[in-house]
Amino acid sequence: MTIRQLVAGYRIGDAISSEADLIRNLLSAHGIANGIYCPVSNVAPEQRGQVRDIEKLPQDVQADDVALLHLSIGSRANVLFPELPCRRVILYHNVTPARFLERLNPATAEILAKGRREVARLKDAAHAVYADSAFNASELAELGYRNPRVLPLIIDDTFGSAKPDPAMLAKLTSGNRQNLLFVGRIAPNKRQDQLLSVFAHYRKTINPQARLVMVGGAGSGMETYQIMLMAMAEHLELRRDVFFTGFVTDAELAACYATASAFLCLSDHEGFCAPLLEAMAWHVPVFAKAAGAVPETMDGAGVLLQDADPHVFAETVGRVLNDPALRDAVIAKQDARLARFRARDPWRDLAAALEIPA
Repeated sequence: MTIRQLVAGYRIGDAISSEADLIRNLLSAHGIANGIYCPVSNVAPEQRGQVRDIEKLPQDVQADDVALLHLSIGSRANVLFPELPCRRVILYHNVTPARFLERLNPATAEILAKGRREVARLKDAAHAVYADSAFNASELAELGYRNPRVLPLIIDDTFGSAKPDPAMLAKLTSGNRQNLLFVGRIAPNKRQDQLLSVFAHYRKTINPQARLVMVGGAGSGMETYQIMLMAMAEHLELRRDVFFTGFVTDAELAACYATASAFLCLSDHEGFCAPLLEAMAWHVPVFAKAAGAVPETMDGAGVLLQDADPHVFAETVGRVLNDPALRDAVIAKQDARLARFRARDPWRDLAAALEIPA
């Protein structure tokens, strides 16, 4: 038996790719043969040795194998999956609604729309169906999937303990400024534009020496949105106070969390949002808009806001950060949430989903 994972794309910094890697490591550690398959065009040249060409999957697969489809955007993986002559399992990560990109990037918007159509078509293609959050599972149920269950996102258990990069650490501690942080790719659904509005009010009414650190690259097709964000920062007279890091290494990311006073998330659409838990691991107070799967991921921790009004959001952040007792109470709830998440047994959950011995 071999576990064969199917992914739409494979690249450093991508959440689905990271989970596929962790699943590969778990399987290998328990002596289970496995491999990751991906369209070659969606793999960076330097990473192609880590995955197999998905076109080779039909000839590789055996009847006693398990095919695990990481279902997200429109992909060749979604086309091949239903015809594989083995046990088939779906793990749904959600598809960003195309409306967020229709104006900025019509080509990517069409890929997302295609992905949504393919999700609907695959409702009877798998022997078992999972999603990495109850929010995502509810979407599948609405599409007619039978008994979609939750397999929580598998995250590297060492997050929160990496050694910070010295150069990034020095950059982010310069000037003895307060850093507000967001981690996520540059994309319209992440609402970095709203984040800039909140930050503008925060600097005006709370701390004029604050700095906003936006971690994440624009990726292919999102350059226009990043240019818009930079222009907005310039218009708000914030350009020198907003640090767009681009893609970062694990050590550089650790430096960003280690120097953050608060983590702000105003995303309109998240299927899970792992950085919320990463921030908790670094004991950074989390402030987030209640959208998508964010309330589920926070699970009563941090500060959840129903309204993204910049004044309300900024004032709430300031109130917590300037009240040590209140901040400590927020951190305590975050620690409890993180402890609950870490108490899970990822291998047991994965083995149950794939129906292999644990």
